[in-house]
Amino acid sequence: MDDRIDLAELLSRYADIADMKEFTHLPSRICTDPLTVDFEAVTGMPAVTASLRDCVELLRTTLAPFAATHHAITGHVVTIDGDSATIHAHVRAEHWLPVELVGDGPDRWLVVGFYDTEAVRTPKGWRISRFKLTVTHQENPQLASLAQPAEQARRPQA
Repeated sequence: MDDRIDLAELLSRYADIADMKEFTHLPSRICTDPLTVDFEAVTGMPAVTASLRDCVELLRTTLAPFAATHHAITGHVVTIDGDSATIHAHVRAEHWLPVELVGDGPDRWLVVGFYDTEAVRTPKGWRISRFKLTVTHQENPQLASLAQPAEQARRPQA
């Protein structure tokens, strides 16, 4: 039973990375290096396998324009096969943009769906090796594109 708890907790810690913007210490405690991320359902980009550092930087820059985020991850179904595991969980992810970006329009982008996650047992414990997001519902998806120009404007020019 401890393995199942540890595996479910990995997704809670992932939510902490995003919602608390804890990009320094938590990622290496929950993810492998390299890591595969598949958020094509919201980004339109195919799955990518990259260094943990690059994946964390992508997450950091993607979330930077949002004033706040909240990822509620529930209903974990854990399947263990030796030193490999899968975790299927429901996700409700809310992302709020600052009023200066949205004016009088809506400020919350809601994404509802599932995480299908793969994990491996390492000498330091379980680590996520692959994230996949499946989206079943969105509200105000246009806010995601509003956030990207804001982040690009913050980047230093070469």
